[in-house]
This record gives sequence, structure tokens and C-alpha cells, in this order.
Amino acid sequence: MTVDVREAVRGLVLDPADRVLLVRFVNPESREEFWATPGGGLDPGEELEAGLRRELQEETGLEDVEIGPVIWTRRHVFPWAGRTLDQRERVALVRAPAFEPSPALTPAQLVAEGVHEVRWWTMGELAVSDATFAPRRIVRLIRQLLEEGPPAAPIDVGV
Repeated sequence: MTVDVREAVRGLVLDPADRVLLVRFVNPESREEFWATPGGGLDPGEELEAGLRRELQEETGLEDVEIGPVIWTRRHVFPWAGRTLDQRERVALVRAPAFEPSPALTPAQLVAEGVHEVRWWTMGELAVSDATFAPRRIVRLIRQLLEEGPPAAPIDVGV
């Protein structure tokens, strides 16, 4: 089995009401669904901030936003589109105005990337949902962030 290491970047996008913007991904092989922060793999030589800006624009339409500190790291090995990915993610805090997601990619391009939906979630909706989230402890992690502020150094949030 070949494992491809994939450097990735994601944004924890929070609006002024502390809603979080999440993307519903569907694995093209297993059909498993999960919700995660917007983002994806970095292109060769692409800087973290440039990659995050590109991913946010492609998946959500968000542009011209201030990128905050990297608050979380996450590593996950999983099958995706005929490959096994060893994905190493850095998640930056992004405070944004409330907006209606309008991805720059076409619906067909989004589906090709496994993206099937983008929407805002309240903390209450997250807390009672039976959906799968990545990271799995996202509710507790966001609550901690809102109560304590960004950590002094990025924390490993696990799978």
C-alpha cells in the first residue's frame, strides 16, 4: 500500500455570533460523510496563508479576510480516491463577517473534491448533531477556544 503524505491547511471560520462554517465531505470510495473546516491540500511550494486563502475562496467564496494564528494541528491517515493519504493539517483561526457561502468552484468541481455542502452551524446545533465531525471533539475544542482564546501554541486535536 502506498501512502501519500499531504500537507494541508484549514480555517476555523467563526462569525460574530460564533457560528462555525463547516463543509460536508463525502468520501468517493466509502461514501462516508463528515463535516470539517474548509481547507485542503497545499500545492507544491505554496505558503500556508496563500493556500488557506485559495481554499476558502474555492470552497466558501470568502475573500479578503484576516487570517489568525494556527490554533490546532491534526494528522489523519485515510483512504481517498484510490489513494491512502497521510494528511497533516494546520488549522488557523479565521474571524469573518456573517456571509452566505458562495463557492468559487463549480458544483461539479466541488463534488470532484468531495465537497457536497457548506453551511454555518451554531454551537447548539453542533452539540446535538449526530453527524461525524473532523476533528471529532470539535464542539469541546471550539468551546475551549471561545472561553480561553487562542492557545499560545497550536494544540494537537487528534482525529
